[in-house]
Amino acid sequence: MAKLTVNDIDLKGKRVLTRVDYNVPMAEQDGAMVINDDTRIRATLPTLKLMIENGAKVILTAHLGRPKGKRVPSMSLRPVADKLAGLIGKPVAFCDQCVGQAAEDAAAKLEEGGLLLLENVRYHAEEEANDATFAQQLACDADVFVNDAFGAAHRAHASTAGVADVLNARAGQCVAGLLMERELQFLGDELKSPESPFVVILGGAKVSDKIKVIDRLLDKADTILIGGAMAYTFKLAKGLTVGKSLVERDKVTIARDALDKAAERNVQFLIPTDNIVAVPTEIDGKFAFGEHRTNDSENIPDDVEGVDIGPKSAARFCEVIAGAKTILWNGPMGIFEDARFAGGTFAVAKAVCEATANGAKSMIGGGDSVKALNKAGLGDQVTFMSTGGGASLEFLEGKELPGVAALTDK
Repeated sequence: MAKLTVNDIDLKGKRVLTRVDYNVPMAEQDGAMVINDDTRIRATLPTLKLMIENGAKVILTAHLGRPKGKRVPSMSLRPVADKLAGLIGKPVAFCDQCVGQAAEDAAAKLEEGGLLLLENVRYHAEEEANDATFAQQLACDADVFVNDAFGAAHRAHASTAGVADVLNARAGQCVAGLLMERELQFLGDELKSPESPFVVILGGAKVSDKIKVIDRLLDKADTILIGGAMAYTFKLAKGLTVGKSLVERDKVTIARDALDKAAERNVQFLIPTDNIVAVPTEIDGKFAFGEHRTNDSENIPDDVEGVDIGPKSAARFCEVIAGAKTILWNGPMGIFEDARFAGGTFAVAKAVCEATANGAKSMIGGGDSVKALNKAGLGDQVTFMSTGGGASLEFLEGKELPGVAALTDK
């Protein structure tokens, strides 16, 4: 169902509480926390610029990490405020509280077109509990609620669903930001009737994470390509050996059912016919991989672990992708963080971008697929990259997302 967006309402002079997804990867460097990937911050800029241009007083709220209701200095949003200021080209005020008098005073100082980022809402346990009183405190200064955090929309938390209830109760407006609107368009509307051939590429570790998506997409896809560790569970389902590869042995029956359903519906369902394999080892108490090689057999020897799709499989997958008109990709083909095992993922990434350049519509379902595209320097060469990980999967499964359901219908 279509939702009102920031384009549909008057924002001038209004205090706009805006939920954004600034759960960005950080690492300590020279005693300070540094942002490693600002993709999620950049993704909010169109919404923020629109609100600024229309004279809104913008109050940003977000979470970072899992502090479990405590103040964890390494999970402060202060570095995000500095990064956002640099990206948007104007000052961003920061308040080290998200509720209470300090937050109210900071919001009161905002002028039209001003930006304020509140501290991590997950410093309070009431956030994840969707506590009504906490939601009331978050929304106390707001005239309008804008949700632009698709990546957190599958959680019924105070800052995603609770504040919308507060605004709705006092006849305030709850609308989608431009990023949320695009997420719903590409992962929803565009996939209702995808242009054929529709190729789905799924990777990652677990069949259990993707089986509902597979089941739903078997009704629409022409071809499904399976990579990552989940491919080894499908190998087991076909009676093949997987050596020391990561598998879900309790999900073999589910994988076999998916293969049977694909056959019944004439959906081409491809798993790797060759793999890059490596010897798992332990060095100084840490898990690592030793010698690696290409294994040309569909069966994987007992002493090695599959870590990537092989060159023949990569070539076959790329051939299928080249003929696609619609592409959905969620999950890497292997352990791409290790350069030795990134070949399959990067080959698929390049093929998706080339197909896009030739007229295909490509949607990347968030998480590690986005990281892989960015690592390959190809992030700007696809039609759409989702900022949601778990939210993308739940939406593709057909679930109602609380953060979306709470917004005002058109």
